[in-house]
Amino acid sequence: MTIFDKIIAGEIPCYKVYEDDDVLAFLDISQVTAGHTLVVPKKHVDDIFGYDETTAQKVLLKLPMIARAIKNSNPKISGINIQSNNGPSAGQTVIYSHWHLIPRYDDDGLTSTLAPTIDHSADFSAEKYQAIANAISAQFRKD
Repeated sequence: MTIFDKIIAGEIPCYKVYEDDDVLAFLDISQVTAGHTLVVPKKHVDDIFGYDETTAQKVLLKLPMIARAIKNSNPKISGINIQSNNGPSAGQTVIYSHWHLIPRYDDDGLTSTLAPTIDHSADFSAEKYQAIANAISAQFRKD
């Protein structure tokens, strides 16, 4: 059982930004930039190679909606990187399919290539995580 299985089961808390019957989106604890969100299928799939057509539709069609909510949650967000590592040789460290939605800011200091080891979690309190999660999830109530 992976950390994502445990988060979906409610065994490990998360800063949830979106949930439906098929998808869960929550803040990545590392916060490469503020608002860094993970999107996972609720059905365990190891990687993109395990997606059937139904799972692909249920998960991948949600990415634009969640990306818009992230962008609309903070006027300083000027772009977004969407990334998924598939297989250990591609840098996948949790063997459970997940998509990183990493907001970009004009002054974030990142290059166009993101290093998978960036971790700003020390800069985020529980209150700051929750405030970001609330700002993003509030965008879904506007639709």
